[in-house]
Amino acid sequence: MELGLVGLGKMGGNMRERIRRAGHTVVGYDRNPDLADVHSLEELVGKLKGPRVVWVMVPAGAATQSTVDELAQLLSPGDVVVDGGNSRWTDDEKHAEELAAKGIGFVDCGVSGGVWGLENGYALMYGGDAEHVARVQPVFDALKPEGEFGSVHAGKVGAGHFAKMVHNGIEYAMMQAYAEGWELLEKVDSVENVREIFRSWQEGTVIRSWLLDLAVNALDEDEHLAQLRGYASDSGEGRWTVEAAIDNAVPLPAITASLFARFASRQDDSPQMKMIAALRNQFGGHAVEKK
Repeated sequence: MELGLVGLGKMGGNMRERIRRAGHTVVGYDRNPDLADVHSLEELVGKLKGPRVVWVMVPAGAATQSTVDELAQLLSPGDVVVDGGNSRWTDDEKHAEELAAKGIGFVDCGVSGGVWGLENGYALMYGGDAEHVARVQPVFDALKPEGEFGSVHAGKVGAGHFAKMVHNGIEYAMMQAYAEGWELLEKVDSVENVREIFRSWQEGTVIRSWLLDLAVNALDEDEHLAQLRGYASDSGEGRWTVEAAIDNAVPLPAITASLFARFASRQDDSPQMKMIAALRNQFGGHAVEKK
């Protein structure tokens, strides 16, 4: 089939290549002309035969909104737009409604795989009407990993990005657990080879995972992570997962704590710990450290 792909960055560029390897035609547009096949969304739409499918792979929020708005003016009834970025599921509902008013279908797709997706395939979680999903199915089949699993029609519009959001929330908690275990092992004098302990866990243990494999890769490159600063950003999905949990009265203590731990990483001198130190000094006479 033919596909228009908007956004050819780290994910989008590799996705274009994987889809082409499967024998499909991809017309790609990016603001960087060195990456693009065409020089505008208008030219991209003009290169595709109707009914068209255009996959949007740009940052969530304003960039996605402006792209969807422009495509709404360029596409025709019967065409389908896929949002494969990390948009919030509530935005999907809005985009689907706006496009439906013009007879244009909409599918949201959570994509996981990162820089490894080109060779290993991308895990896909998509939401939307069955007829719109069916139009995109050859591309889903091209992108997914080999084997029976790796893609799912999660439900209605928004379900794909909601599923990816929860996936990323779980990822936060798993990474935090590995990080806490690593720090404790590094702290104890009797433990002399933390990297090889992590490596030994890759076989036969209940905590083996791809994340564990990646942790070992990182330790092979920098055994004690001495070259890194203890700072971790968050890209939004963790916050949205916690917000959704509050809205639905679902307890998520591990995921919530892992999100807050990232916030703590941004403080060189924790204001909260100043108050803790002051209180310990006041009630127990415990020593405090002055600047």
